[in-house]
Amino acid sequence: MKKVILCLIPLLVIGMMAGCVNSNSSTGATEKSSGSGAQAETTSSSKPIVLKIFHAGSLSVPFEEYEKMYEKEHPNVDVQREAAGSVACVRKIIDLNKTADVLASADYSLIPNMMVPKYADWYLMIARNELVIAYTNKSKYHNEINSTNWYNILNKSDVKFGFSNPNEDPCGYRSQMVIQLAEMYYNNPNIYDDLVLKNSNFKVKEENGTYNIIIPKEPNVNTDKIFLRSKETDLLGPLEAGAFDYLIIYKSVANQHHLKYVELPKEINLGHYKYADNYKKVKVITGDGKIKTGKPIVYGITVPKNAKHPKEAIEFVKTILEHPEVFENAGQPVIKPAVGFGNVPDELKGLVKIENK
Repeated sequence: MKKVILCLIPLLVIGMMAGCVNSNSSTGATEKSSGSGAQAETTSSSKPIVLKIFHAGSLSVPFEEYEKMYEKEHPNVDVQREAAGSVACVRKIIDLNKTADVLASADYSLIPNMMVPKYADWYLMIARNELVIAYTNKSKYHNEINSTNWYNILNKSDVKFGFSNPNEDPCGYRSQMVIQLAEMYYNNPNIYDDLVLKNSNFKVKEENGTYNIIIPKEPNVNTDKIFLRSKETDLLGPLEAGAFDYLIIYKSVANQHHLKYVELPKEINLGHYKYADNYKKVKVITGDGKIKTGKPIVYGITVPKNAKHPKEAIEFVKTILEHPEVFENAGQPVIKPAVGFGNVPDELKGLVKIENK
């Protein structure tokens, strides 16, 4: 009997140990499951809201700063930005059915012309800009170019200049306006012909003192003379690398990238309300048949109707309005106060001037 008992003791000990192990395993599994559940619950409840923003390429610098500022105040929000030509940004929403919480365009008029009323019912005019001729120390004749001879320099046979696609980017169609306006300002009817018409499939028709520049659906350019890309920021790297000599671009972008540039006369640089009547003498008809009339460069912003997080999106816009110094530091003068159109959210009304238009 003693032997049996002695034999059973190891078995009992093993059984107890196994029981402990099983008990611990079971408990551990339960805790893990419970912990996993709690973790899942915590993760689920604290999973950041993804705030999707489509914006013009020329807004990349200030919007990067606004993103940091906003996320610091809203740790539960992950701001994700997509920079592209403004027309392309809008088309993502209206043609490709993509969703965005905020849409910011380098041409405010794209919002009322392409998005209202189906895709947006309000928008703000928030900041200004102007066009310049940017260059580097690698650019041919960079020691000679100035505000009175820039078009002659660009027309030299060994000089190559660039602009963005007029069908996709406001900077692209604005560059056409500037070159055409230059003909009137400098009293030289050959500037646009020499620089653009002879080197592309673009066309111009003059009607009662207004010049209509027609851009085909598929723009073709003489690549030995013109460097063309989708949006203006796509041209910066090649310019700095010496792939071409001069770039028609926003003054703010030139400053942000420490480029040298020629300032253009106020009568043609699209940066001043005083000359609005002069700017509208040029129109660009893009490949989709839309007419863009020359006007002072003004950035616009809205929260599209398909925004997944409209509350957070409105707060992002509010952050922009409450911190104009970010735009100013980026070289884009703000409109004080911002001008609002349509069904402007109540949260923003105290920060904007509402216009009925």
